[in-house]
Amino acid sequence: MYDTPYHAIDLTSRTVLVTGAAGFIGSHIAEYLLKYGAKVVAFDSLVTGLQSNIDLFLNHPNYTFVKGELTNLYDCERAMVGVDVICHQAALGSVPRSLKYPKATHESNVTGFLNILEAAKTHSIKRVVYASSSSVYGDSKGLPKVESSIGQPLSPYAVSKYSDELYANVYNSAYEMELIGLRYFNVFGPRQNPEGEYAAVIPLFMKSLLANQSPYINGDGEQTRDFTFVENAVQANIKALFTTNPAAFGEAYNVAFGARVSLNHLVDQLKVLTNTNVNAIHREPRQGDIKDSLADISKAKELIGYQPLFNIDVGLKITLKWFEENQEILGL
Repeated sequence: MYDTPYHAIDLTSRTVLVTGAAGFIGSHIAEYLLKYGAKVVAFDSLVTGLQSNIDLFLNHPNYTFVKGELTNLYDCERAMVGVDVICHQAALGSVPRSLKYPKATHESNVTGFLNILEAAKTHSIKRVVYASSSSVYGDSKGLPKVESSIGQPLSPYAVSKYSDELYANVYNSAYEMELIGLRYFNVFGPRQNPEGEYAAVIPLFMKSLLANQSPYINGDGEQTRDFTFVENAVQANIKALFTTNPAAFGEAYNVAFGARVSLNHLVDQLKVLTNTNVNAIHREPRQGDIKDSLADISKAKELIGYQPLFNIDVGLKITLKWFEENQEILGL
């Protein structure tokens, strides 16, 4: 992965703080940056992130790990010494978890984000690229989703991510910082954790099918998603981190492929790829879930040069190969 460079400058003199570096997306961003010579300061509490995602790079001379809490301003500040730009991926994810733990979601995702912004301002770090979410579209029925038109949020997680966007807009204008938000649409790929009650759907489906077990689908399975291979998400982060386009700042962008598939079709694809023939088991729909999701990615293409290279078919093959080669992670 990452054979295509998504940057146009020399990264060997750049130091990037990656928060949530023990997480799925954060670890991939760190991987890209290290491959192309940047220095990475990895920041994580290891509450939901995996030590294994830190261990991948601990012996790399350009990698420094700082353990800390987003909710502790001092921890955020000590991670920023010598940093040029910030890639903020750390958050308490999952719509269902936020419905169960709304206060914890707010503290991590809103108070934590505000701490990152304050610490960045204190250390005169202007550029902060942060992870938002397609969940901000809430009950909006229109397709494809366009950044300028959102609905009412359906979960505390959605509220927290939209709050981040509002804070980012204020810091961008009031303090002359350079804030860019990325609204992820169902990112998947190697190293995505299939364990726990808040695991994402693709690793859950892969784990079940590789074990020749029926995967569970919440609802009738006709809900659609714009699944986004992780390298596309990394590309968006890299281009946002190093863009020289002043019109790109103070904006939030859809990060997706720009196509959608139903969960039923996804299971059928994976059954072919895994050579299994078990049937999915349907359960009650999950509270807070949206029915359909499809992104308009023209704004990201125009302002930060985003051009996703991996469709879902290619992404699934790469991801499945990784899971097959790392079956101990699946407990198989």
